[in-house]
Amino acid sequence: MSFGHGALLAGLGLLLMLFAKDRFWVLAGSLSGFLLVAPILATGLYAVSRALERGEAAGWSTVVAVWRSMDRRLVVFGLLLAAAGTCWVMTSAALITLLATHRIDTPVDFLRHVVANRDSWLFELWLALGGLLAAPVFASSVVAIPMMLDRPVGVWVAVLASWRTVLENPVPMAVWAMLVMGFTLLGLGAMLVGLVFVVPMLGHASWYAYRDLYAAP
Repeated sequence: MSFGHGALLAGLGLLLMLFAKDRFWVLAGSLSGFLLVAPILATGLYAVSRALERGEAAGWSTVVAVWRSMDRRLVVFGLLLAAAGTCWVMTSAALITLLATHRIDTPVDFLRHVVANRDSWLFELWLALGGLLAAPVFASSVVAIPMMLDRPVGVWVAVLASWRTVLENPVPMAVWAMLVMGFTLLGLGAMLVGLVFVVPMLGHASWYAYRDLYAAP
């Protein structure tokens, strides 16, 4: 079931690649935007980790039960993450198409005219804006989604708890953010096949990171 989650997300990434194979200016934002919405997509893995922690049977039925519940809090938070991801895709596409010195259609074009272009600060600007958007999203979600699954708290309370966790543990949370980003980039870079293994690893680890901070109610 866990590897199935990874395979589904790898399949989604493959569809994005097929859609934007000649429009890398869209693909670059879409794949990096994956980092913003990944926390809500891992909700099923959190539910499985919780069930195993309780000594209960866990599988696809556990995942389906979470999604079929249509928990309003998770739906609202998921929509907010989707809005943030869409905002980044549009911002990324606008930056690359308007400021790149050449048309960007392929990964080679992106590497040559954006990453390796020393006459332009476009790549640095792209990274800075991406980080500016990703940092508050990470701080808002790192604890919020597992907490809403685990406790009867509202979205605002869960987000505040997540921010408090980051502010009280800045170094561990920064290391955790870098690990999540690094492993996700490895998964994407391995022709998306790496996501089959990276997604379940990070999903389950996120639950236990939450549990290290907040004991079972």
